[in-house]
Amino acid sequence: MEGAKKVSSGYTGGLVENPTYEQVCSKTTGHAEALQIEYDPEKISFDELLEVFWATHDPTTLNRQGNDVGPQYRSAIFYHDEVQKAKAELYKNQLNESGVFDATIVTTIEPLTTFYPAEDYHTNYYINHPSQSYCYYVIKPKMEKLKKVFSHKLKKDGL
Repeated sequence: MEGAKKVSSGYTGGLVENPTYEQVCSKTTGHAEALQIEYDPEKISFDELLEVFWATHDPTTLNRQGNDVGPQYRSAIFYHDEVQKAKAELYKNQLNESGVFDATIVTTIEPLTTFYPAEDYHTNYYINHPSQSYCYYVIKPKMEKLKKVFSHKLKKDGL
């Protein structure tokens, strides 16, 4: 997205310091797999990031992304301040009231505690493994939707 300076894969929302992927997958740490997005608010707003978030995944499935199941795959927004919290809650409530989704949104809105960067092999995973089944069947359709719906907001060097 235009205005995104850095996107990091990692873990947050749990109780264990410096968790590993294996620990997070054990479903015992409380962490969610997450992205930390550093952005230029002059080029893209938090509201626009929320719009992309809600439009590119199913926020009505509890603890699931594609075939991956567990609390580490929960749909969540980890806010940095009360303004972000209020905006996320407002957007969630408006979507629920609009009936745009067939089920109630289960996305949690949680305070950001510590964000732990994921292991290096998670960086650019989709780009580096496009034919891996999860990438092909789960991420690729999301990327195609992102390109279709938000093409006007994408960086010129693209995805």
